Amino acid sequence: MTMHQRVCVFCGSRSGHELIYAQAARDLARGLVSRNYGLVYGGGSIGLMGTLADAAIAAGGEVIGVIPESLARAEVAHDGITQLHIVTTMHERKALMAELSNGFVTLPGGLGTMEEFSEVLTWRQLGLHDKPIALLNLDGFYDRLLALYDQMQARGFMSAASRSLFTVTNSVDELLASFLRH
Repeated sequence: MTMHQRVCVFCGSRSGHELIYAQAARDLARGLVSRNYGLVYGGGSIGLMGTLADAAIAAGGEVIGVIPESLARAEVAHDGITQLHIVTTMHERKALMAELSNGFVTLPGGLGTMEEFSEVLTWRQLGLHDKPIALLNLDGFYDRLLALYDQMQARGFMSAASRSLFTVTNSVDELLASFLRH
C-alpha cells in the first residue's frame, strides 16, 4: 500500500463490554492516519464505528462512511466525517466500501461485522479482489471463529490456500506492522 490509499475497517455498532475494544479502535485510527491512510467504514457515529471515526478525525485523517438509508437513523449516521455516502441497500454499502478501499481490517463486532468480513473473504477466495484482509483477534475475541476455520479445513471444506487469505494479529501494533506492508 502507498500513500493516498484507504483501509476499510469493519467493526461493531456497539462498543462491547471491555474498554480494550474502544482503545483498539482509537489506536488503529491514529495508526492509519499517522501512516497517511484514509479510513472507510460503516458510517455510524455510535459504538466502535463512532469511536474509530472520531479518533481518525481528531488525528486529521480522511474518513469516508457508507451507510444504508435504513441504518442512517438507527446507527446515527456520522455528520462530522470527510464524506458520507448514503446508499439504498446493504449490498450497495459493501460494494462501495470495497471499491473505495485498498484493504480490509476487522475489529471485534457482531453479526454485521462477521457478515462483512465473510463477504470480502469470499470475494477474495473467488478472485474478485486481491486486497489484503486482516482480523484483529484482540484478547482472543476470534479464537472460536479461527477454530471453526481450522475445523473446516481439517474436514475438507476449506483449502489451506483459502485459510491463508487473511492475516490474524493479536494487537493493533502487530496489525499495523504486518498488514500495511502488503
